Amino acid sequence: MVATAPLDIPVIEPSSCVQEFLQSPRQIFINGKWQDAASGKTFPVYNPASGQEIAQVAEGDSEDIARAVSAARKVFDDPNHIWNTMTPSDRGKLIWRIGDLIMENLDELAELESLDNGKPMGVAKVADVPLSADLFHYMAGWTTKLEGNTIPISVPYAPGAKFHAFTMREPVGVVGQIIPWNFPLLMAAWKLGPALATGNCVILKPAEQTPLTALRLGEIIQEA
Repeated sequence: MVATAPLDIPVIEPSSCVQEFLQSPRQIFINGKWQDAASGKTFPVYNPASGQEIAQVAEGDSEDIARAVSAARKVFDDPNHIWNTMTPSDRGKLIWRIGDLIMENLDELAELESLDNGKPMGVAKVADVPLSADLFHYMAGWTTKLEGNTIPISVPYAPGAKFHAFTMREPVGVVGQIIPWNFPLLMAAWKLGPALATGNCVILKPAEQTPLTALRLGEIIQEA
């Protein structure tokens, strides 16, 4: 029999900006506003390295999903809403700005990812966060390159007639996205970037084990 000493995990104090984020109410972002869950419930988020509770997050349910979908659908169906009147070029600039802000908040996002997910902060700094920014920068370029096709038509029963046939690429509407726990920020970027670049409205549900960087990304998108 081999006796082992209990694992001694050092407690590392979060930086001041991360402490402020963790101590603030973590709400649900619907229709451009942060708000409590309809039920008023919250759930704890734990640091997997220490088991310590680090935050309380609003616990959304079916009522919150219905509110979010209704708000997103209303925006998508409104031809005069700024999201629908924005030119592809301006939409690309907005998405590029999200990538810039991610890099401006590199240290904070890497620290949150480490606290929330348990991965080494150094890995998050060189992989998860920069790759998330790269994704938004890449998708920003696609907003002006989503084009349809013109199709030559031959109609034997109408000699001499001329037709103009073409396809158009359009957003599908309200997109639901479920994000796993293993790459919380990066997979949120993978889902959000293409959907926003193509003009959709998004309902994003992060994993309940790792919601913090997705919530911080929501603040970044709001700032952009």
